[in-house]
Amino acid sequence: MNPAAAFELPADAIGMPVGEDGKVKSVLQKALALLGTPYRWGGTDPSKGLDCSGLVGYVFRSALGIELPRVSRDMAKNGEPVTDRAKLMAGDLVFFGLKGRVDHVGIYVGDGRFVHAPRRGKDVTVSSLDNSYWSGRFVQARRVALNGS
Repeated sequence: MNPAAAFELPADAIGMPVGEDGKVKSVLQKALALLGTPYRWGGTDPSKGLDCSGLVGYVFRSALGIELPRVSRDMAKNGEPVTDRAKLMAGDLVFFGLKGRVDHVGIYVGDGRFVHAPRRGKDVTVSSLDNSYWSGRFVQARRVALNGS
């Protein structure tokens, strides 16, 4: 069974400004279609496996034609900061790490959840920002290219 089939687009993914909802939907559909893809360190090709930044780069490139930097810490320098977690919108990038140093990235899908390639031995999955592991490592969020920039 395709894991994406069991995941519905969250209601707040539809509440984007006119013209932006198509971009967001495209990003989310592309990302969620990759659920179950194996993690592979350095991976940028879904047929061979993806790491976190490989997943995000692949989704933005294939859904919108946008090239993002290869690694999460460089991705974290792009776009507009979203300083209030309550204002996250579907399609925003969420960054994690320790002591302010970014080492992981995912794509926010709405309802407090994000899609990402977690680590070796795990597949692309959806996790909650409220999970103690991820909430304790949340560093920042950025809005990249979905706001017309």
